[in-house]
Amino acid sequence: MSILYVSPHPDAFPSLRALIAARYGEAGEGPGWGGAPPRICLQPPPTSRTPFPPPRLPALEQGPGGLWVWGATAVAQLLWPAGLGGPGGSRAAVLVQQWVSYADTELIPAACGATLPALGLRSSAQDPQAALGALGRALSPLEEWLRLHTYLAGEAPTLADLAAVTALLLPFRYVLEPSARRVWGNVTRWFITCVQQPEFRAVLGEVVLHSGARPLSQQPGPEVPEPPKTATQLKKEAKKREKLEKFQQKQKTQQQQPPPAEQKKPKPEKRGKRDPGVITYDLPTPAGEKKDVSGTMPDSYSPQYVEAAWYPWWEQQGFFKPEYGRSSVSAPNPRGIFMMCIPPPNVTGSLHLGHALTNAIQDSLTRWHRMRGETTLWNPGCDHAGIATQVVVEKKLWREQGLSRHQLGREAFLQEVWKWKEEKGDRIYHQLKKLGSSLDWNRACFTMDPKLSAAVTEAFVRLHEEGVIYRSTRLVNWSCSLNSAISDIEVDKKELTGRTLLSVPGYKEKVEFGVLVSFAYKVQGSDSDEEVVVATTRIETMLGDVAVAVHPKDPRYQHLKGKSVIHPFLSQSLPIVFDDFVDMEFGTGAVKITPAHDQNDYEVGQRHGLEAISIMDSRGALINVPPPFLGLPRFEARKAVLEALKERGLFRGVEDNPMVVPLCNRSKDVVEPLLRPQWYVRCGEMAQAASAAVTRGDLRILPEAHQRTWHAWMDNIRDWCISRQLWWGHRIPAYFVTVSDPAVPPGQDPDGRYWVSGRSEAEAREKAAKEFGVSPDKISLQQDEDVLDTWFSSGLFPFSIFGWPSQSEDLSVFYPGTLLETGHDILFFWVARMVMLGLKLTGKLPFREVYLHAIVRDAHGRKMSKSLGNVIDPLDVIHGVSLQGLHDQLLSSNLDPSEVEKAKEGQKADFPAGIPECGTDALRFGLCAYTSQGRDINLDVNRILGYRHFCNKLWNATKFALRGLGKGFVPSPTSEPGGHESLVDRWIRSRLTEAVRLSNQGFQAYDFPAVTTAQYSFWLYELCDVYLECLKPVLNGVDQVVAECARQTLYTCLDVGLRLLSPFMPFVTEELFQRLPRRTLQAPPSLCVTPYPEPSECSWKDPEAEAAMDLALSITRAVRSLRADYNLTRIRPDCFLEVADEATGAVGSAVSGYVQALAGAGVVAVLALGAPVPQGCAVALASDRCSVHLQLQGLVDPARELGKLQAKRSEAQRQAQRLRERRAAAGYPSKVPLDVQEADRAKLQQTEAELRKVDEAIALFQKML
Repeated sequence: MSILYVSPHPDAFPSLRALIAARYGEAGEGPGWGGAPPRICLQPPPTSRTPFPPPRLPALEQGPGGLWVWGATAVAQLLWPAGLGGPGGSRAAVLVQQWVSYADTELIPAACGATLPALGLRSSAQDPQAALGALGRALSPLEEWLRLHTYLAGEAPTLADLAAVTALLLPFRYVLEPSARRVWGNVTRWFITCVQQPEFRAVLGEVVLHSGARPLSQQPGPEVPEPPKTATQLKKEAKKREKLEKFQQKQKTQQQQPPPAEQKKPKPEKRGKRDPGVITYDLPTPAGEKKDVSGTMPDSYSPQYVEAAWYPWWEQQGFFKPEYGRSSVSAPNPRGIFMMCIPPPNVTGSLHLGHALTNAIQDSLTRWHRMRGETTLWNPGCDHAGIATQVVVEKKLWREQGLSRHQLGREAFLQEVWKWKEEKGDRIYHQLKKLGSSLDWNRACFTMDPKLSAAVTEAFVRLHEEGVIYRSTRLVNWSCSLNSAISDIEVDKKELTGRTLLSVPGYKEKVEFGVLVSFAYKVQGSDSDEEVVVATTRIETMLGDVAVAVHPKDPRYQHLKGKSVIHPFLSQSLPIVFDDFVDMEFGTGAVKITPAHDQNDYEVGQRHGLEAISIMDSRGALINVPPPFLGLPRFEARKAVLEALKERGLFRGVEDNPMVVPLCNRSKDVVEPLLRPQWYVRCGEMAQAASAAVTRGDLRILPEAHQRTWHAWMDNIRDWCISRQLWWGHRIPAYFVTVSDPAVPPGQDPDGRYWVSGRSEAEAREKAAKEFGVSPDKISLQQDEDVLDTWFSSGLFPFSIFGWPSQSEDLSVFYPGTLLETGHDILFFWVARMVMLGLKLTGKLPFREVYLHAIVRDAHGRKMSKSLGNVIDPLDVIHGVSLQGLHDQLLSSNLDPSEVEKAKEGQKADFPAGIPECGTDALRFGLCAYTSQGRDINLDVNRILGYRHFCNKLWNATKFALRGLGKGFVPSPTSEPGGHESLVDRWIRSRLTEAVRLSNQGFQAYDFPAVTTAQYSFWLYELCDVYLECLKPVLNGVDQVVAECARQTLYTCLDVGLRLLSPFMPFVTEELFQRLPRRTLQAPPSLCVTPYPEPSECSWKDPEAEAAMDLALSITRAVRSLRADYNLTRIRPDCFLEVADEATGAVGSAVSGYVQALAGAGVVAVLALGAPVPQGCAVALASDRCSVHLQLQGLVDPARELGKLQAKRSEAQRQAQRLRERRAAAGYPSKVPLDVQEADRAKLQQTEAELRKVDEAIALFQKML
């Protein structure tokens, strides 16, 4: 391979000249030696490679040991032979060589003489003004020549322009001030035109001209002596020197002193509590083998310990495969089939919280269906992500090899993409496994796999043969930064209320939108200098105007029928046409017509037979326009056209204009309507079928609010552009036909008859021969260079993963699928296309239900954005990350430095101590708990941390339970009660029954918060807070029959409770479940394949027990409240229950032991009906049938408590008075915000309630004195 050695210095103009020439050669016919473009090396060649002293840069080595060429002139000519303008000796070539010689001998010395001293790079022996004068003399021939020419030779840049422009780079950047540039106006115009050509911009970037802020005399040069310092300044400097000398002497003395014989021993560090997060599983367990849980449970829950080793074992055992436990997937299963395919993530992707939410929901559903005994398949896959992947590999190629994809060639570039995919492409799979996703990895598919590629080809050919896919030249949405067409639904509509500056890729300065510019066209042949004023939001497109339109009934323009206006820059006339589409009330009632760049104008042009002139190339640079606009980027042309109109006196004004700006949702570039031949899918009939499927109820979309949007979109659908101007993707299996037969005229690209499709080139050739009635040997085929839209292959995903169009067992069993779960943001990108293509190609819906989850936002409800610093990597939530770690991630992103600082501030505000380790289970449970249908998720990481504490509660509860069960415990063969259960045993079984009912009901309705709430409440508030506390005295008691019943009930709670939680928290529940004994030897080996609890299994609803325990818990709450009011935290006061009837008294007596255990009370006694309450008791209401009296006599000092209460009462009165005065102030209702008024009202109510309680306590203690 040839190597081009260049200087890395940004002002090394000889090297820049060679690099630009290489760009032109690459874009054109290639270098002069006919081989591949050279590799760029930003350093001199090694001396070992050169047969003579190292040449000056730039230097070109044509292959190892080959020909050496050096010097900018020779290298540039070899890299860009077409830049000579014609064959050697021709008039054009001679002219180019003359100007190249002039640049080398005259311009470069003059430019360096004027610029280098100003940069401090050379001492100037002559006056700076004299140097500028020499530069001016060198520019004079250029100025004169360019007065009548756009370029130095010909109508496009040549080597002459390249040599002269690079020679003048330094003066234009550093010394030619605006006033000087006005003198050399033609040279300046030509220079700007050249540096804005794409090949120049690719190397030079944005060339910033000298602003004149620092005149030449102020730029670096010979040193000027500083003014003498004052006596005060000299005195201060002397003091500083004296202090510095003392400090240095002290440091020197300390270094020379020997170390002391004895030093104080450092204080031993205090031994703090060990962070539970550092507990890890260290037992040697080969991947795929079962985790060893025979040892003692760690003291507390640790995600790192719990999550170790389980996933490889699950995968190795085949638990995630639909074949598990059955002879084949097609074996009849009375429980049914559940099939869901993953929304294939991009191969370039990495996990974000959207992925985490999607997979938490999908995996929970999958695990639930699998545990219910259904034949369950969750099929993984990955999308080739055409645009994203190509960009990643192109950047990598340029960074590592200095090559573009064009230099490498299509086949070699695709090999590089596949190589990158094999190295990096399965990263997303590893991350999904970290989330615990129970996918059948043996069925993983990649959209570019041969199986799926064959399905794509088959689909295209079938649809093309039916006429559903067709070729057409029409206006398309074009992304200039992607250099590709995009579909309508890949365009975001940004609404503007008026003048707005927007950032556009490729432009350093923001671009103005939201304004309406008015300008005048002069009427041709008018003696009165008559004009027609038109207005536009895209003034640059006036260079492509071909007509002016007015309404046929507009009286203002009736006299202009048959007339024309003069284009100020094109020197041609534009007809005035009359068309009904013009709104007479808008502006002047006259509109400019640019058919090649506006959909409405295109339709007007079709009606009136107007020519459509494209004025932009695929990169957004202007073409088919006169200088000085030729080659300008579109939004720089916007400013240039506006200035030119002002100079010619045709500008008539500018005003704010509300408008919608179309943005590419991939690149954020402003979408440009361009005329391009593309492939389209007719969507009308397919959309009607998809809409009807929802109307009939064959396809169910949840939440149902999305159904209205579905119908509206399907009713107004437009044909889908499926061509993409990329190399990575499914190359379109269509071929352009050339027939070597004089009887058959040559075809044009838009003519569909000259395009054939085929599963192979041979099939396409046979089709073409048949179409044109010739033998196959007369047919020449050229396959379309474009690839298909990524969403086309994704739309086939539900059946292409099973080998369609070939029949297979998987296709017959798992298609159609059961459910499609995804975010509502891709309802039309993906879901609609799957439905349309599935119905069209298979005659079946791809799934029966669609569940659309919400979008994840931050805790403040803001959209996740890197610039806000609120984007959270789920792995950071799982493992934890410091604040500095979050900052470091920003530095490796592509944010601007200013955005990085803004993002850091956001991170400091939201995560001042970083993100603590929460673990996978807590993250999954938290995300599902947040998922309310139809609402976006405002994710607060602190709430996820709360679910990590919940995991710790599960851990401790199970650890306590295992101690209570004892080593010799044997669970009964069934979970049915034994008949001797206590009241609290019956109550917890009843509550467990309710949790089972709510969990199954919630899963069936996709109501995930209902499921998580039921399970959380059961474990935390009922099992841990109540049942386990009531169990402690039972397990330590003497009644072994009651204790054994309690142990069996406790085991049932653990067994059923862990199975309930398993779909959400697979790791911690598996870890705990494996430590429980089994009811039978035939029990499944893993919790993930153990039956999910069903209401039929857990039917222990007991209203009587629940009513009794409700009273016990009400009494407990009343006692706890009174103990807190009177600060009786370390004392167990006696409690007396005053009841309204004997039935309540009987229940009170039955639950008195539970109240003692739960409330920390002493004796709990039920007073006889009508019996007096003991003196010195505080009272609280437990229910309308029961009052609680807590004995305080002898437990507190009444006088001391009265003193405290009097002080508390005074402070509460002052606070209440301040609030009353504030609310009574003049203007309070009108001036104070409503939320502040509400807060003041709530504070006053709370303070008055406290006062009442204090008064009651004072009255009680006064009685006790």
